[in-house]
Amino acid sequence: MIAKAEGKCTTDHISAAGPWLRYRGHLENISGNLYLGVVNGFGSSNGAGGFEVGHGRNQITGEVQPLPDIAREYHEAGRRWVFIGDANLGEGSSREHAAMEPRFRGCVVALARSFARIHETNLKKQGVLALTFADANDYERIGTDDRIAVRGLAKLAPDRPVTVEVTAPHGSVWSFEAHHTLSDEQIEWFRAGSALNIIRTRT
Repeated sequence: MIAKAEGKCTTDHISAAGPWLRYRGHLENISGNLYLGVVNGFGSSNGAGGFEVGHGRNQITGEVQPLPDIAREYHEAGRRWVFIGDANLGEGSSREHAAMEPRFRGCVVALARSFARIHETNLKKQGVLALTFADANDYERIGTDDRIAVRGLAKLAPDRPVTVEVTAPHGSVWSFEAHHTLSDEQIEWFRAGSALNIIRTRT
């Protein structure tokens, strides 16, 4: 897990615009803005007792770093990760880079209380599994250094919930149910890594 966004998390919080847009054709460069605007729910936004905006704990090194740097290190280490959002994750513009960048850096699951419709669709196209908490209160239970695993993906099917398993640093394990809105075609996208990968196999 890389972060747990608290409160509003728009596509601009995920992938800032402005001068970054000059890198739109270069995923490595534009990913330098990934989650820069995210308020990490594991701490306050001003750093008093928690993380500053756009920061989190690197689970490889244990250091507190900017989230774009953590995502890059996870990517380079081949470590796949989960991003957690609050309500209406990805609201705002339909910016595709807000889904492309996480997928490029190794995000495999976006788990939220709810999604903005277009962002959820963009995540699906990029092969990122978009899940919502069956019980929104489970969002509160996830801690900074917890490890997350999604079980039963071999049997992933439309309208079938999945089980999310959370392992705390001291070893205790608990689980909860999560829902998705994937169709059969979108499940193919997920298994292939993106909709584009499916298109490549058919041309």
